[in-house]
Amino acid sequence: MKKGWKKLITGFLTVGAITLFSACGAGSSAGGDDSGETETVRLGVVGENNEDWEYVQEGLEEKENIELEIIPFTDYRGPITALEDGSIDLHATLTEIFMDEVNEEGGFSNTTIAYTSLNPLGIFSDKIDDVEDLEDGASVAIPNDVSNESRALLLLQQADLIELDEDKGNMPTTNDITANPKNLQFEELEANQTIRALGDVDIACVNNNVAVDAGFVPTEDAIFLEPVAESSEPYYNVIAAREDETDNDVYQTVVDYYQTDEVKEVIDEQTQGSSIPVW
Repeated sequence: MKKGWKKLITGFLTVGAITLFSACGAGSSAGGDDSGETETVRLGVVGENNEDWEYVQEGLEEKENIELEIIPFTDYRGPITALEDGSIDLHATLTEIFMDEVNEEGGFSNTTIAYTSLNPLGIFSDKIDDVEDLEDGASVAIPNDVSNESRALLLLQQADLIELDEDKGNMPTTNDITANPKNLQFEELEANQTIRALGDVDIACVNNNVAVDAGFVPTEDAIFLEPVAESSEPYYNVIAAREDETDNDVYQTVVDYYQTDEVKEVIDEQTQGSSIPVW
């Protein structure tokens, strides 16, 4: 199996505080402002590989007089709270099910205005090449937030490693495991730390963009990759705005520039076919 461990990015950009930008915030006109004033849209993303958004950024600046500020976060919850408090205008790269779960917890109003891609979750290992080779008592790293943990457990069930209480639907926890024939031992970590645990565990369930940032190609390096089916829809990644700004014309222009065949090509090249556009 091809390994990307040597390419592991040991330090993600830390977003401890978001700089207040001097440029004006996004208004209500649809790009291409005749006054010559630049509209600024602050977009939160997770991870460092954002060639798709950089492509969109260039087009918006050249043709619409919209400056797209790409602001990286190191965790998945950060963009949601930043959107809520107005530090950013939009965010991308989060699954809808995760956003909805954090919204419910925090009483937030992050709202989907478009879909971007499906990024299948993968099982990775430095020790084995096939999930069937797992030994009894093997250790498994899984994300510790509710939606990603549930997704990881469903992935392990799809790999025939565990069985889950079907009544729990898309949100099972480790307490809902009804069969664990290999006596797997679970280690719950921050989602962006699961890839770092490969040296310490037998397998890790890793989010697609975390794996890509670490230099892996999920379609080549994962020993088991999440199947794509109708049940995948809750895991579509979204572009989100605050609830009262979903009809903002400038934000819709950003969506229009993203949802193109050209961006599909950028995504395919960027992820080597590991991410699937869903518009």
